[in-house]
Amino acid sequence: MKTMIGASLLAGSLLVSGATAAVAQAKPTTLGAYGYGAVKLGMTAKQATATGAVAKKMPGGGGCSGWDLKKFPTPKDSVGIYISPRVGLAAIFAQKGMQTPEGIKIGSTAKQLKAAYPHIKQDVHDYYVIKVPGNKKAYYSFGVTRGKVTEYGIALYKQDCFN
Repeated sequence: MKTMIGASLLAGSLLVSGATAAVAQAKPTTLGAYGYGAVKLGMTAKQATATGAVAKKMPGGGGCSGWDLKKFPTPKDSVGIYISPRVGLAAIFAQKGMQTPEGIKIGSTAKQLKAAYPHIKQDVHDYYVIKVPGNKKAYYSFGVTRGKVTEYGIALYKQDCFN
């Protein structure tokens, strides 16, 4: 199983540390089984752009391109979404103000994470990984530091943007 490491570690850590008060929302927004609102896993770049909810940030140069959700802009050297020319929208990285349908968000405790996903497993990189409930084509990956969720995202198993 591929996990969100490498490029995504950089992107994810910058996403978490770069969240601003303007981005934070009183009511969390769901990063669900198929994506965020109208922005869905597997969409082409053209389809994602047509939602009006994304902004291109880094060209792909024939490979994966980097994007942001307009409601959740990321710092200069990071992205919130990867879109692959082969598989479409491959991953969305959560930001403060987002939560899974099961209520897990940045800041949730490891105990809350394990209660929400009783079958979650740690991978060789110490990320907690589980198939997304309701979507057998995708997985959640959670970074936990000092007992708290510090980053997470949703990705297609067949994504080809990071390893």
